[in-house]
Formats: sequence, structure tokens, C-alpha cells
Amino acid sequence: MKASEIRTMSPEQLNEKLVGLKKDLFYLRMQHATNQLDNPLKIRETKRDIARVMTMLREKELSGASDKQ
Repeated sequence: MKASEIRTMSPEQLNEKLVGLKKDLFYLRMQHATNQLDNPLKIRETKRDIARVMTMLREKELSGASDKQ
């Protein structure tokens, strides 16, 4: 997932995406623990996607807070 895709999403969409990514990460970790994971780099990619989404949520939160002042 690219940062430009994430920037176009609304906060509600970002929250939904975050929940989905966390669920994916859980399943990837379970597959890794049972030696069923084909590509272990998917765990790293998913973690980074989670970080991107959380960063954009925080940026939108801060920009919204500065607009209110």
C-alpha cells in the first residue's frame, strides 16, 4: 500500500483499514508460528502498512485540532 493511497482515505476508512491490517498481522504471525507462512516478508510489509495508516490518522487528527483553535 502506498502513502498516496492512504492520504486520500477518510478517517473512517483509515480506521477500518487499520482493523483489517491488524487482523491480517495476527493471522500472518499464526501462520509463521506453525511454519505455514510462505513469504515471511509479508509480516514486515503489514507492520509498515499499519504504521503508515496510524501516521495518517494522527496527522488528520492534528490538522483537525489546529483548525478548531
